[in-house]
Amino acid sequence: MRQLRRELRRGLTLETGPLSVRLRSHASGFSDTFHRLYARAPIRGHDEGLADFSLRLERLHNARWPLRPQVALRSDQESPFHPFPEDHAFPLFEWGLNWCIATQAHQYLMLHAAVVEKGGHALIMPAQPGSGKSTLCAALMHRGWRLLSDEFGLVADAGDALVPLPRPAALKNESIEILRQFAPEAVIGPVFPRTRKGRVAHVMPPEESVARSQERAGPGWVVFPQYRAGAATGLHPFPKGRAFLKLSGNAFNYRLRGAEGFRAVSAIINRSRTYYLEFDSLQHAVEALDRMAASNEGTGSRARAN
Repeated sequence: MRQLRRELRRGLTLETGPLSVRLRSHASGFSDTFHRLYARAPIRGHDEGLADFSLRLERLHNARWPLRPQVALRSDQESPFHPFPEDHAFPLFEWGLNWCIATQAHQYLMLHAAVVEKGGHALIMPAQPGSGKSTLCAALMHRGWRLLSDEFGLVADAGDALVPLPRPAALKNESIEILRQFAPEAVIGPVFPRTRKGRVAHVMPPEESVARSQERAGPGWVVFPQYRAGAATGLHPFPKGRAFLKLSGNAFNYRLRGAEGFRAVSAIINRSRTYYLEFDSLQHAVEALDRMAASNEGTGSRARAN
């Protein structure tokens, strides 16, 4: 652990899927959480090759420092967020990396969606906050599905392939305890209270998901999940035209990608079965998606590893 702290002060490069970030941190306690949740990810020295992004977590020394230590995030010369309390350095890093990807990784169409895989077919779950997307994603990755991403569906090859980006999945508020009960084996980091999103904790990606981070998957299903208290679990066919509109509307850079974005979303919808999932029980939702996968209805095929 001491060696990791030294490396973070000097700078190290974290590789996650096809992307890499050069990271430096002097924040107290950050290294412990980083080690716990990224222990399976490839890490190399700061001087070993190039990186896609650069992030620094810097302690702020000002008149408020003795009473309320803070940390600021720098990306090159930009500061995309206001300073956080120093003990919230890890969620600041996660949101900072999300910001880097969303604003710079335009070689991909980026869907705001959780993506998991089974049998070579990718299940894409676009959803708005409060839908239960991240909780369902974390549950699936502890029931035999491979995590590609909790936040970003990276689309390559004109919609033919989803690119893995296996990072810790973020849970909020009641979802933290729900997942603890559903998957006691899950490695969950510390709970950060009073963030802008409420109570937040992160779930470590399973070992297999990280080990297969270079293995792409073809689209198989697009499912729009929605948690509703008291609702009976139901997986219903969803019209492809409406699915196209909702999926394109959940992309970070659909307009920027122009015609390529249109073709990529069209290819995903054409190659996938499309559904709407309403659920109250996490267990019943996972069972419904397992039955969907077992029915061999996914029309995608395993993409060539790249």
